[in-house]
Amino acid sequence: MILHGILGTLALLSLALTLWQWLAARRFPLHRRSADPRIGANQSGTQNNAPNRSSALQPAVTLLKPLKGCDANTEECLRSWLTQDYSGAVQALFAVGSADDPACAVVKKLLAEFPKFDAQLVACPERLGANAKVSQLAQLEQRLKHEIIIVSDADVRVPADLLANVVAPLRDENVGLVSCFYRLANPTTTAMRWEGIAINADFWSQVLQSASFRKLDFALGAVMATRRKPLTEIGGFRALVDCLADDYQLGRRIAQRGHRIELCPVVVECWSEPMGWRAVWKHQLRWARTIRVCQPLPYFFSIVANATLWPLLWAIASQALMAAGAILAARILTAFLLQRRLTSSNRHASDFWLVPVKDLLQVVLWLCAFAGNRIEWRGERYRLRRDGTLEKIERTRVS
Repeated sequence: MILHGILGTLALLSLALTLWQWLAARRFPLHRRSADPRIGANQSGTQNNAPNRSSALQPAVTLLKPLKGCDANTEECLRSWLTQDYSGAVQALFAVGSADDPACAVVKKLLAEFPKFDAQLVACPERLGANAKVSQLAQLEQRLKHEIIIVSDADVRVPADLLANVVAPLRDENVGLVSCFYRLANPTTTAMRWEGIAINADFWSQVLQSASFRKLDFALGAVMATRRKPLTEIGGFRALVDCLADDYQLGRRIAQRGHRIELCPVVVECWSEPMGWRAVWKHQLRWARTIRVCQPLPYFFSIVANATLWPLLWAIASQALMAAGAILAARILTAFLLQRRLTSSNRHASDFWLVPVKDLLQVVLWLCAFAGNRIEWRGERYRLRRDGTLEKIERTRVS
């Protein structure tokens, strides 16, 4: 009886947390455009550097794009940043680790297509720390022209009004950083559709659930907008060159300086090349171990919110089939509603069966997160230290 009661309590608690997560996401003004519609947009796809009333409202920004390799989506993702409806001055710096990186050809093609855009391809060969991406960002700092800095991953495609919306909260001097939610735009394999539930249903809504009872103290790395002043206060990007979760650490350190972290309602898209189960599992395991190191106590208790595991165990232990089935149905329904809200699409309805699969595999990931400290990232292997920094593991050569 005691075991039945414990499992029943955990099942009901997981339901309550699931509904809280859905409600927190429901209340957020997702997809709402906050930019002043009176601002004159630059429709030509080229940069407008002339001073006018519009550029006073839309401040000059510097865009930083660290790159490594490319795929079929890279060109369109980068082009989306060069065709913004934005009247303020924009400087774009594309960083590569070496001049023979395949991304160079894509960037050079775009620079030729947009010759009037203040854009530059910069080779950043120096490795300043374990995190190659942040090492590139640190080397770009000396080239910054403008006060507002936007950092974005290579695989992010953005709507034409993203710049206008993401810089809008920075008009408040108390705001130190603005992040964007993102969605997995092309889940082309079953494994990616499974991961899509983690990203398109759970992650963004869990962030809002957390924000509903405490101030945000971390950033989301797909798109981050900040100012040079708070970045300088934390020691610049160089202070983060050994961190795995550089986005989390950037937001955390800026928040510790007394600045506020805001969320932009505009959703951006992450485009990935097709991945099978092995690649997706490695990605999810890296993510799990990253969260475990960054927020060990919340991550430990996150298992309580698993609205498939506890109802299933309750049903097995006490034959409470109807009650457990109702909780599982609520979990599947809320996951569908959250995905539909983020993606503005109903196409995920056929993946309802992947929701309990995702939850049960999440239990394995949760256990694995505590079972080791090694990860694979960008084709390199690292050891994750307790403080969230990385130690590169050199591959052993066989003679």
